[in-house]
Amino acid sequence: METVIGLESEDGFATSSSNNYEDENKNPISMICFWSEKALARACSKDGWKNYTPTEIPLSEFLENWCVGMDNDGLLLGTNFDQNMFGHEIEPLDLILEITAELKSSGKKLELQKFENIEDLEKQVKAILE
Repeated sequence: METVIGLESEDGFATSSSNNYEDENKNPISMICFWSEKALARACSKDGWKNYTPTEIPLSEFLENWCVGMDNDGLLLGTNFDQNMFGHEIEPLDLILEITAELKSSGKKLELQKFENIEDLEKQVKAILE
């Protein structure tokens, strides 16, 4: 099963502030960080995140619930941050499009609950972004 890794504690998932994006008041936009591998997430489980542990999230749930919800909440996604807290910052809907393109190019299918298939998800996200 395809999964995404988040760092979770009893307070929720690990969050950070964007280095690249600001809101209309010039404040850094909040983001939740995710990783493609447990080892990468574990390397960041230190300092302010030392009480966080890697938690697997099924890719379908991540795309349908996390990314869509984070977009609705005005949050960014941080992906594969390293132990120095450098990584990729991206809008949630843009990440959905990157992941669906990757799935399609590799011929992988994904069972979704709220969309017919990855093509339907991709089509609806593109419609929102137009």
